[in-house]
Amino acid sequence: MYRNVLLWIILIMVIAFLTSCNNDPKPEDRFQAFISDWEKHDFEKVYSQFSEDVKEKVNKDEFVERFDKIYSDININNLNIDFKAPEEEIEPNEQGEVAFTYDLSMETIAGPVEFSEQATLVLEEEKDEKKWAVRWEHAMFFPDMEEGDEIGLEQSSPRRGEILDRNGVKLAENGLVYEIGMVPEDLGENKEATITKAAELLNTTPESIQKELNASWVQPHYFVPIARLPLEEQELATELTQLSGVLSKKVESRVYPFKEAAAHLIGYIGKVTAEDLKNLEGKGYSANDIVGKKGLEFVLEDRLRGEKGVHLYIKKANGTENVTLAKKEAKDGETIRLTIDIDVQQVAHDQLGGNAGAAAAIHPLTGEALALVSSPSFDPNAFVLGNAPWNVLNEDPLKPLVNRFILTYAPGSTFKPLTAGIALENQVITPETSIDITGKQWQKDSSWGGYSITRVTDPGKPVNLRDAFVYSDNIYFAQAALGIGGERFESELTKYGFGEPFPFEYPVYESKVSNEGLNSDVLTADTGYGQGQLEMSPIHLAVSFTPLLNSGNLIKPKLLLDESVAEPEFWKENVLTPENAKIILDDLVQVVEDPNGTANDAKIEGIRLAGKTGTAELKATKDEDGQENGLFVGFNTENPSLLVAMLIEDVKNGSYDVTPKVKAILESVLR
Repeated sequence: MYRNVLLWIILIMVIAFLTSCNNDPKPEDRFQAFISDWEKHDFEKVYSQFSEDVKEKVNKDEFVERFDKIYSDININNLNIDFKAPEEEIEPNEQGEVAFTYDLSMETIAGPVEFSEQATLVLEEEKDEKKWAVRWEHAMFFPDMEEGDEIGLEQSSPRRGEILDRNGVKLAENGLVYEIGMVPEDLGENKEATITKAAELLNTTPESIQKELNASWVQPHYFVPIARLPLEEQELATELTQLSGVLSKKVESRVYPFKEAAAHLIGYIGKVTAEDLKNLEGKGYSANDIVGKKGLEFVLEDRLRGEKGVHLYIKKANGTENVTLAKKEAKDGETIRLTIDIDVQQVAHDQLGGNAGAAAAIHPLTGEALALVSSPSFDPNAFVLGNAPWNVLNEDPLKPLVNRFILTYAPGSTFKPLTAGIALENQVITPETSIDITGKQWQKDSSWGGYSITRVTDPGKPVNLRDAFVYSDNIYFAQAALGIGGERFESELTKYGFGEPFPFEYPVYESKVSNEGLNSDVLTADTGYGQGQLEMSPIHLAVSFTPLLNSGNLIKPKLLLDESVAEPEFWKENVLTPENAKIILDDLVQVVEDPNGTANDAKIEGIRLAGKTGTAELKATKDEDGQENGLFVGFNTENPSLLVAMLIEDVKNGSYDVTPKVKAILESVLR
């Protein structure tokens, strides 16, 4: 009996011992938990698993703050620690330690980093409880890193890509400018007088110069930049450097050689702001970077900026050679060639002559934009040099900072070819369809009350389609629109791209037919001759004429010159039959050729032109005096290569203020 009891006691003790052995913590479990927290960048939990001897040397708050910052600064992501737990139980060494090998991979701002390392774990006892702890060393996080070493990060900037016209002429280039600066210790006894004179020459204030000289980084012998000047202002630079303590040097800068002529199209660059950094978060921008602010500099930023070069390394405390972790060479931005012809751009800008307006010139068979001009304009170099006259520009009533070639306007009578095309396609009219109206005013019936359609000329005879174009007869096209019907008219206009995004590499406002549909006869009639609530951008207006030259197909516009695309693309096909396209084209030739044509003053001897004039009235009621915008679309018809749409705001003589300007562009380019 006693013997059996003793055997049972021994058996129970053995089981208890084995159970306690099985409940002992395993080092591989601890290390796996450590890895999990590490991969999450949870450095507080990582620290909590350090061995006591490590905690005595490494302060928790300093550790967490340091590695939070390092991982953030070098943009560590996709951190992966590959550890395979041993299949058999590992026996600790004489010091009670075990070692595990792991493979680490991570992505950084400089590229991937991969290495293998060993981690040492030690069994510790706390409050009669055993636990494994990680004997952390710097080399576990970064290879070859030791106490006192630091993570180094050096960046090199790429060259920004340049913007060229179709012939390789630079529209935005990496050029040189004069940087004017002062050396404080050389200003001498006449310091105040020198600063005052320099401020006068630079059209700034002495206080702004003094602010630069008082910056915290300035030392007496430093060159302190105070202004930048374009190279053509060499005389001013020379005059400034004759002042004691004032020097100049040539530095790289973004330069816009054609200044006002291409300002709205090309735009300009500038230093990133806090708002920019917020919008560009995750794209690798820092406080000292530059970014495209307006125009194509903004639109094409991702292609122009290039990629920074980054060298990530361990800076050794003992003075030995730094250890490279990852290195990525800088990649220069892409040089981009446009379809723009700067000669066409320049002459269009010159013809607008500072009037509020816009011009769009395209090759009607390829859709290539040859000029996109907004007027009045500004010098984009001033924004880069830091001396833009903001107050003058903002207070100018003509609003030179507004880009008008992307805005939408009532097209007026330049819209009539679209009405004619839809009416012909839907067999509402034929070329012979005529109206016989006496006088200059007409209304459908008495339901229109006091409202009527007004035409400029009463030719004193029945008016067919050709005559309606020649005299620009509003009544004819109003009746055609009513014959089409509001709902069908609006639906047919989708064939010309109304009510959808304009397919262009430069953002342009969407053209619209109406606010809430052509829901009345008056609105439908007014829309027929380009008034009502109808709005189009100048570039869309230009494109809308291209079916007349492309067998009824609407060209897709393009701004970026891609040598690989040999054939033109169509935005919309079969907008018109070739027969109807030719009918309208021949009639538009008569608008220029016929002595009674509204565009007869645009006629160029030896060049067969077609075109359509327009005057858009901007007034809320019929009786009020409102602003008028003048428009003209003109193009050559034999081997057509240039189509120009121009709009000038607040004209005094309607389209007659515009036709000579478009004529001058066509004559300059086609001769």
